[in-house]
Amino acid sequence: MQGRAADGGGGQDRSPGGGSLLLRILGPLRLWRDGAELDAGPRQRAFLLAVLLARVGRPTGTDELIDLIWDDDPPDGARNLIQKYVGGVRRLLEPARSARTSGSYVRRRGDAYLFTAGAGVLDLVEFRDLATAAGTALAKERHEDALDTYVKALGLWQGPAGEGLREGPTASSIFARLDGEFFDACTAAAELAVSLGRPQGVLPGLYRAAAMAPLHEPVQASLISTLGAAGRQAEALSVFEAVRTRLAADLGISPCQALEAAYWRVLDQDLQAAGAVTLQPAAPHAPASSRAAAESQAPSGSGLVGRSDELTVLRQAIDPAFAGGTGLVVLVGEPGIGKTHLLREIAAEAVRRDAGVVWGHCLHGEGTPSMWPWIQVVGRVLDEMPGSARAQWLAGELGHLLGPGGDGPGGSAAPGGTARFRLFEAVAAAVGQVAARRPLVLVIDDLQWADAASLDLFSHLAVHLPAGTVIIGALRDRAPVPGSALTKTLAAASRVPGHRRLQVAPLSLADVAELVRRESDREPDPGVVRGIHLRTAGNAFFVRELARLLADGDVRTMAVGVPATVRDVVRDRMSGLDERAGDLLQISALIGREVELSLLADVAGLDVGACLDHLGPVAALGLLEPTPGDPFSLRFSHDLVRESLTETMPAARAIPLHLRVADALERTGSSGDHAAERVAHHLWSAGPLADPAAPRRRWYARAVTRRPSPRSRPPSDTCDRPSTWPGRRIWRNWSCPPCPR
Repeated sequence: MQGRAADGGGGQDRSPGGGSLLLRILGPLRLWRDGAELDAGPRQRAFLLAVLLARVGRPTGTDELIDLIWDDDPPDGARNLIQKYVGGVRRLLEPARSARTSGSYVRRRGDAYLFTAGAGVLDLVEFRDLATAAGTALAKERHEDALDTYVKALGLWQGPAGEGLREGPTASSIFARLDGEFFDACTAAAELAVSLGRPQGVLPGLYRAAAMAPLHEPVQASLISTLGAAGRQAEALSVFEAVRTRLAADLGISPCQALEAAYWRVLDQDLQAAGAVTLQPAAPHAPASSRAAAESQAPSGSGLVGRSDELTVLRQAIDPAFAGGTGLVVLVGEPGIGKTHLLREIAAEAVRRDAGVVWGHCLHGEGTPSMWPWIQVVGRVLDEMPGSARAQWLAGELGHLLGPGGDGPGGSAAPGGTARFRLFEAVAAAVGQVAARRPLVLVIDDLQWADAASLDLFSHLAVHLPAGTVIIGALRDRAPVPGSALTKTLAAASRVPGHRRLQVAPLSLADVAELVRRESDREPDPGVVRGIHLRTAGNAFFVRELARLLADGDVRTMAVGVPATVRDVVRDRMSGLDERAGDLLQISALIGREVELSLLADVAGLDVGACLDHLGPVAALGLLEPTPGDPFSLRFSHDLVRESLTETMPAARAIPLHLRVADALERTGSSGDHAAERVAHHLWSAGPLADPAAPRRRWYARAVTRRPSPRSRPPSDTCDRPSTWPGRRIWRNWSCPPCPR
């Protein structure tokens, strides 16, 4: 790069006039002198310079530099190498410097080195000066000047600080702290820009920050809000969906309150061309008769497939609130069936009809505060009240839930006895005060993770719902199976007049075809659709993940492989199983979609009763279920789950298990083609461990010489196994994967 002139202009690489030095660390390390770019030199020397720049004004000890560069394996003479690198840096920055002087930039402080430079030399110093100046202008209410200064500061960033030189966790943390300063400036600038109606200027910096930190929720919320304010609602909603999906996939969490608030503000802008979503009164209740007009503004449910019946029930549940009535509905379904998508759709419809919508998310984990979903709900409700009213509520019982400042959680969020009753009544009263001004929909997702106190409050509100209020809850019916506290809550809810319990059913074959068409943006082959429907049992999450493989053009992987996201879900569900239950699940996966209990017990060396006892936790996770019409067998709820188990099973584990299954099948004494084919499959999969005894050769020969009948062929032509392979004939019984290639 040496000799390349630096560009000029705001937000781009800038070079000072002749005879001056310019250093950049807010992005890749870059250096200029007299307008020409310099080569930073060998990687270790460049890394040392980057660390000194990142710690401008602060000394860094020689021992720390050694640890940063070489970690736990420094070479002999590491200190001499540090001195050599420092000397090289000094010559690079000041080539005219005398060898006996320390120079103007890199100075010695005892056993440490210190870099000093002003804003005209180092971009980090300039950024900090500008950010401080913006904060000062903001404090003096010079808002326009503050925003202009923020925009200049954000334009200095070209990527993650020290990009390409972040070696080891300690070094990464040094540069990550600089990134954090950038993120803080971005969120402050975004809030100011939106309030001034000047969102465009901060969008380049927000885009960069969002790319640097895709899971940084405040940054993503700021980007969403700013895009909405700039009139780019569709892009903002797309960003929210991408972040929500990644949070769930990578961290297993739901969006934070800031992200949810940004989403609803943008959604309201998109649907009503008005201000932010609010629970303030201003508008009268929209009558139920206005629903058709509201829905005509945006086709309701257009983003969902196969859920028209469920949406009809949900619409009927929220209708009474617009006439001063109440509603209560609980969605129940397996994980991934589409409950949260339904909640988002009905919430969007409620917003279109001028209702307020408040979400509470129950989280799984020991560190979750008691009554966490209600802390979110009540905090959002109080935030929409005037300051004096909010303070009065916090001075009372709700202060125990949210803390004196209202930012929760309080010190005694779940009191007992009469104190708990007073708290519950206060929550109902606060909700009622807001609902008296505007219909209010409370959405509580993932009730299966709620603590007992949260479930008690849900039950209390269900029985004492204020006028104009609807509660919609959602929970899994498996993984985990509802416990006693949740069962008690559901029983209490079922006694409420007008209560609706909505079982979210699997997608039909036609619905699967439509979802695959939407996700892949192509017309799927009917055989591929049948295969997906068979493997997923209509689970929307599994269908969507397979369809995305098709969208990527990987037709074969989609037909016989398992998406990584599905494997991750299965691993997560299995993580709590003990060793015996895990072993039984693996054996079951090799046996096939349907698992005879007697065969499973024989392979595992257990009696059937003990086998059922160990399988209890597996059934509770929804991985195995009773086979309809057959009390002597179990089956996998989704064949894709079984496939993920076989695909991730080490060969050293699978091969001997196949042999044990073949032995157990032979001991049953079953005859006929089907039995021969099953034994042949497992002998083939056992490979070199299979005993070449004559009886087994006879079983195998009978299977491989018989041509597969049309009725037993796979449901599509995507299977590339040869017709002589014994497994082809019994595809419907144990499915294609794993392949004995």
